[in-house]
Amino acid sequence: MNIEQIVLDLLSGNIVVLLLAGLVIILIFKGIKIVPQSEKYVVERLGRLKAVLGPGINFIVPFLDTVRHKISILERQLPSASQDAITADNVLVQVETSVFYRIIEPEKTVYRIRDVDAAIATTVAGIVRSGIGTMELDEVQSNRQQLISQIKTQVEDAVDDWGIQVTRAEILDVNLDEQTRQAMLQQLNAERARRAQVTEAEGTKRAVELNADAELYSAEQQAKARRISADAEAYATEVVAMAIKTHGIESAQYQVALKQVEALAIIGKGEGQQTIILPSSAIEAFGNAFNLLKGKV
Repeated sequence: MNIEQIVLDLLSGNIVVLLLAGLVIILIFKGIKIVPQSEKYVVERLGRLKAVLGPGINFIVPFLDTVRHKISILERQLPSASQDAITADNVLVQVETSVFYRIIEPEKTVYRIRDVDAAIATTVAGIVRSGIGTMELDEVQSNRQQLISQIKTQVEDAVDDWGIQVTRAEILDVNLDEQTRQAMLQQLNAERARRAQVTEAEGTKRAVELNADAELYSAEQQAKARRISADAEAYATEVVAMAIKTHGIESAQYQVALKQVEALAIIGKGEGQQTIILPSSAIEAFGNAFNLLKGKV
């Protein structure tokens, strides 16, 4: 064996080793799949569904298994869509909606529906028209949250076979035509005017009631004052009567005369009074008081 033959044998062996090493590398590259956290891979074997790979390191059979679909599992938002609907009271409205969803079963999504966004948008449009058709305009305006819940529930039921989870549904706006807007504005102004009239009437009524209460209170207080005065006069009369009964009429006459004398004495003490003109009854009062005084003594 010559040297050339040895070299050829060595080169042939090295080429085989290199080929085997390359094949191993290719097999490893084909057999190991690293799936990102936000995705799932749909694997087919000879054209049929084999497995769904989750996030992390996964192993497949090289050349037999193929990653056919890479599906994002992040939440998605459908483009805002507007659709016309007619309420139960025959008012045409334009409803703008938006839906959020995420794919949770990629094997259903890729094999059961072709255009997911279009399918969901069509489903939402039909549900919105159906839901608004059972409600009057006032209910659509005031019970928007109820309509949103209804849309979300029905969409979830409709897309369940597609491996989709509806996370949120929103009604962004409810628009009316100009004629309906003007009619509602007139109705709103009329309602405001009615409320203002009611408020004014209630204020007038309350003022009348308060005035009547004030007059009633004043009358009650006056009546109470008269009753107290009457009670005082009755008490004084009773005291006088008791004194007369106990001490006789002379005692009462004495007290009256004494009071008259005291009153005249006060008049006489006034400043600058040098001359006092007394009526004849006053002179008699002095006499009566003097006589009674002597009688007492």
